[in-house]
Amino acid sequence: MLLDPETESDVAYELCQLLGRAILPIGAGEGDVGTAFFLGGPGGDGYLLTAAALTHSPTAALGLRPSVTEPAGVAGDSFDLTGAAWVRPVDLGVAFLPTGGLHDRAAGQGWRWRTQQVPDAVAADADAIAGIGAEPGSAIVLALGVGADGTRPLEVAIERVVRDGDGVRVIAELPAGYVGAPVFGVRDDGGEVGLSCLGLVLPGRDGGHPVATFDRIRAALG
Repeated sequence: MLLDPETESDVAYELCQLLGRAILPIGAGEGDVGTAFFLGGPGGDGYLLTAAALTHSPTAALGLRPSVTEPAGVAGDSFDLTGAAWVRPVDLGVAFLPTGGLHDRAAGQGWRWRTQQVPDAVAADADAIAGIGAEPGSAIVLALGVGADGTRPLEVAIERVVRDGDGVRVIAELPAGYVGAPVFGVRDDGGEVGLSCLGLVLPGRDGGHPVATFDRIRAALG
C-alpha cells in the first residue's frame, strides 16, 4: 500500500514516539555498526533481534542511551555482548537473544532496562507478507544512524518495499547504521491505515536491502 507523503510523515512521527526506545545501536567493531531492537513475545518474554552479520565480532556491544536504563547514571554508555548466546537460524541472516538474560545481567549491575518493545501482535504474519507485491508500497525504517561525530541519533527513513522473488526488498540503499533495523509496512484496514512490522533490514545488495520477514522469523523463534 502506497500512502500519500503527509500520511507517511504522520505514521513515521508516531512510530518514533511509540517505539523509539525499542531500538538500540549495536557495534561489531572496526566501524561495522547497525541497529538492534526488542520484540515482545506472546507469553510476555521477548527477544533482542538484529542482523546476524553484526553479531560475530568478539567486541560487539549495544549502545545505551540515558532514556533506556534506570536509575540514571548507573548503566554506563554501552552493554558488552561478549559471549552472548546468539541464535542464528540458517539462511535467515537474523540473530536473536532471549531478553531474560539481558535483564538478569542488568540487575546484577544495579540497573534496569527501561525500553519499549515492538509488540508481538504488530509482527507481520504470512498473509501480510504475501500481500506485498511487485508495485512499491510505503515502508518506514526506524534506526540509529551514524552522525558525523560518531553519535547514533534516532532516525526514520520513509522508503519503498517490493516483492523480490520469494522475498521482500527495500528498493533504496540505506545509510550507515540501518542494518538490523525494523521495517514497518502499512495496509488498508477497511479504509483505515494499519501498521505491521515486516521484518528487519539485512546488509545491502544491488542498490537495495533484502528484508528478513517475520513470517520466517516467527518460525525460527518457535
